[in-house]
Amino acid sequence: MRVAIVRTMPNFSMDVYADGVISGLKKIRPNWEIVELVPHPIDRHSSSLFLRIKKYYERFWNFPRLVEYQKADIFHIIDHSEGHIVNWLKKADKPVVVTCHDLINCFYGDNLQGSVKIPFISNGMWLKSVQAMRNANHVVTVSSVTAKDTNKILNIESEHISVVPNAVESIFQVLPKNQAESFRQKHRVLSETLCLLNVGSNHPRKNISTILKVVKILKDKGLPIKFWKAGADFTDDDKTFIETQSLENEVSYIGQPEKATLVEIYNAADILIAPSLHEGFGITLLEAMACGTPVITSNVSAMPEVVGNAGILVEPTNSQEIANAVEKLYQDAIYRQKMIAMGIERAKLFTWEATAEQIAKIYEKFAK
Repeated sequence: MRVAIVRTMPNFSMDVYADGVISGLKKIRPNWEIVELVPHPIDRHSSSLFLRIKKYYERFWNFPRLVEYQKADIFHIIDHSEGHIVNWLKKADKPVVVTCHDLINCFYGDNLQGSVKIPFISNGMWLKSVQAMRNANHVVTVSSVTAKDTNKILNIESEHISVVPNAVESIFQVLPKNQAESFRQKHRVLSETLCLLNVGSNHPRKNISTILKVVKILKDKGLPIKFWKAGADFTDDDKTFIETQSLENEVSYIGQPEKATLVEIYNAADILIAPSLHEGFGITLLEAMACGTPVITSNVSAMPEVVGNAGILVEPTNSQEIANAVEKLYQDAIYRQKMIAMGIERAKLFTWEATAEQIAKIYEKFAK
């Protein structure tokens, strides 16, 4: 079988997903031919009007036309934001599967704010793209929550949707203790300090403001606390809170680390704290658990189906409840070790080979 994987312009999350699916397919279906179709990359952060027009031309005309002319038994669009390509393929009577990671923009109208230059145009184009998924042969969603959203918001019937969860790369694993300690020493974090970690963007739905309130509560109780933020930097409002509450010594932004460094960070941290209000999946939860880092996350959206009983579920805006959960992990060594062991075992269930096997069966059902 010849499978065409339709990728996006460089995008960290979508690259992780595409790379994972492709690596899994190559292992479970070694005789298949996997073709990767990639648009010409254009700097999305550029303020140049010319480049912005060129980007739209590439995404919505040039690249879809290139995809349409390719020969394959099945096409897989790996990002719902590129769902408009479905219409090009269906016009050519070619079978196509799309992965829908989330429909967060439907719930948070400002989700694209700050990441695009003309939000109202981008939101409109995004909506047309996701609506085009209705014309796909099948839609893959990464969680049952996203499947329900896809069914309800886009009126795609449940029988046309399959839930196939994301996975965690094998690089995310428990490292030797001295390696984790070395990272803490490098960042001047003492062994007795309780180190909290959050990895990801700074969008309001990520709820970083509540984490900072938790840090304040724990500091006031006298716990030796440190909060690392990896990924996007704190917002201006967050920085104001940090300054007014005198949390400069307890809070650090550690940048956008390379993957190998991120593994070290997970291992060096004591707890991943991720009280997001809405996620299509939540892959950082898996990464942390695979590295032996206990997880505190929200009892809403997709987070419960990712962590199962291997994470601590909390009401995401209740800073006191979250602080209590942190304290329990800090004070109860037996409980902490139990959560670490359960997290490691839970993460083992999510492999790219298992994900690819489920996707391959979908391909086999609709391929020509």
